[in-house]
Amino acid sequence: MLTWLSKHVFFPLWEMKDGARRQQYLKELAISQWQDPDALHRRQWQRLRQIVQYAYRNCPYYAQCFQSIGFDGDLKDWHDFRRLPLLSKQEIRNSGNELLSRQYARADLVEARTGGSTGTALTIFADNRCQQMRNAAAMRSDQWAGWDIGMKVAAIWGNPPIANTLKKKLRNFLLDHFIYLDTININETSVKYFIEQWHKERPQVLFGHSHSIFILATFLERLGVETLRPHGIISTSMQLLDPERLVIERVFGCRVINRYGCEEVSLIACECEKHEGLHLNIDHVVVEFLRDDGTVAKPGEEANIVVTELINHGMPLIRYRVGDMGVSSDRKCSCGRGLPVMERVTGRRADFLKRHDGSLVAGVSLVERTLTAIPGIEQMQLVQDRIDLVKVIIVKDTRFDDTAEQWLRSELQLIFGDGTDIHLSYVAALDQTSSGKYRFSICNV
Repeated sequence: MLTWLSKHVFFPLWEMKDGARRQQYLKELAISQWQDPDALHRRQWQRLRQIVQYAYRNCPYYAQCFQSIGFDGDLKDWHDFRRLPLLSKQEIRNSGNELLSRQYARADLVEARTGGSTGTALTIFADNRCQQMRNAAAMRSDQWAGWDIGMKVAAIWGNPPIANTLKKKLRNFLLDHFIYLDTININETSVKYFIEQWHKERPQVLFGHSHSIFILATFLERLGVETLRPHGIISTSMQLLDPERLVIERVFGCRVINRYGCEEVSLIACECEKHEGLHLNIDHVVVEFLRDDGTVAKPGEEANIVVTELINHGMPLIRYRVGDMGVSSDRKCSCGRGLPVMERVTGRRADFLKRHDGSLVAGVSLVERTLTAIPGIEQMQLVQDRIDLVKVIIVKDTRFDDTAEQWLRSELQLIFGDGTDIHLSYVAALDQTSSGKYRFSICNV
């Protein structure tokens, strides 16, 4: 009854109180996902032309940047769009307020900080309408996992929010029905308490950092707990490795929906219930897959992911290089949605390790490959501080023996060459970032 009331009564009333339109945006997105691909792409192009022209007219950074290449803000075609310069994290940091629209006071924009796990934090702003539309897009993709407004959710999250005001406590009671396992403090005691909370509250959806959900699954397996059975699992914020997906789905008896996005532009892509790739959120973003020379990569080819957000008028991000690598696709998903798919995200550009000849090794893919093949490795992290040294930090289980260690060492030596020293060390648990996430591969070279 509370779930029904939350969806049909409390949520609409709260929207009215806040003057918000998330419910309306969600209804529009629920319809548009089934539209013809050509219709979706036409609307995407219209929105792209509008945001580029708006940025040219209202943001000093883009006015100067576009004028320097002889562009007047009026897109003629996709070739015209690909003439526009790429936007880097460093350029965002250096631009100050020049990326912000003159139409908004800075105090009226929603501020977010990101990037602390890879270096200096990045500060991003969005207008309120954009933030609501982002929320609606995330809600639509969560529905593909079986979630709906008002459902109870078990969240595996770092630094979970605390209801420290009457308004927040009231909202939690009426709408946000969450129980949390703090990823900063996952141990047997916290997991057992989480299990108690689960049995008491009976959440229907499990949501959280991909690797943290995996860690919870390994705890449950060791404890012999087989009673946590959500209707859906939403994995986000980190790359979901196939070996970890298998463990999660086995322990919880439920398929995982993998969601991809970033703080700067929110949702980029998400799996649906068919698990045939990640549907691109082309209602709100343009996603390009570019080689290092800036040319468009072919479907199936690993490339840099570049995103243009179509709905943020407070701080438009045009051709923003998010720092991730991924693979595009020309396949269609059998679900029937008109949203195109990408094959997969292959990792952060900053997390690619380096060989002596300058070639790159996808650290996350390397971790996944060894986790699949070599028994006894529960978790693994690769750290490269020098070109001639790769440190391998391992959380092992009882199956890991001298043979497995030699196998791992030989595998990595083969990949990096004899000129690279492979140093193995063993820990009880991997270190986390301040937000509770994990990094499988860290390159400081």
